[in-house]
Amino acid sequence: MTIYTRLAGTGLILAVAGCSQPAGTLPGEETFGSATMQSMLAQTAYLNTDLLLNLAETFRSEVPDTVTFDFDSSALRPDARAALDQQVAFMQRHPNARFRVFGHTDLVGSNAYNQRLGLRRARAVVRYLVSNGIARNRLDAVTSLGETQPVVDTEAREERNRRTMTEVAGFDFGFVGDGMDGKRTVIVYNEYVNDAGSEIDAGDTTAGAGG
Repeated sequence: MTIYTRLAGTGLILAVAGCSQPAGTLPGEETFGSATMQSMLAQTAYLNTDLLLNLAETFRSEVPDTVTFDFDSSALRPDARAALDQQVAFMQRHPNARFRVFGHTDLVGSNAYNQRLGLRRARAVVRYLVSNGIARNRLDAVTSLGETQPVVDTEAREERNRRTMTEVAGFDFGFVGDGMDGKRTVIVYNEYVNDAGSEIDAGDTTAGAGG
């Protein structure tokens, strides 16, 4: 059963439940909680598709999603730039996909300092991606996880912990794959409305120091 089928069933239950309204509620009026729930369902359907999962797996298998840094540094080394060049190429092949960058540090230094250091590393990666032609609005978030998620649990300096990770975050709003993106959907819908209107009245037209 796909996520669409499951959510369609959920939406049906919500729609039926909405037919019985509490006293004092006007028709069509919803509480904040109900609106939030509907929004969460919509976002879940939007993000958790088989297409997204497949693309995320393809990204991890074809492209180095991690680059590492020297101790207490956010400067990109030549090996990091080479890995990011591969990320750029992948992003260019998938122009409807959005991505997210996480910054990490090792456990040397204070948590507060490492939080800032992780953010500087994430920002350095984003700047490099943007400077190589990736639109900034395709990079959903620049997030620092500091020292909270080490690859190797050690208090010593550890290069594998001093890293950024890039992952697939989602798709452009309205993108459903197979060449039918949001803009194409609008065109098809407008053509349908215009055709339907012309049958009724030919005159009608429808016109975002640590490790």
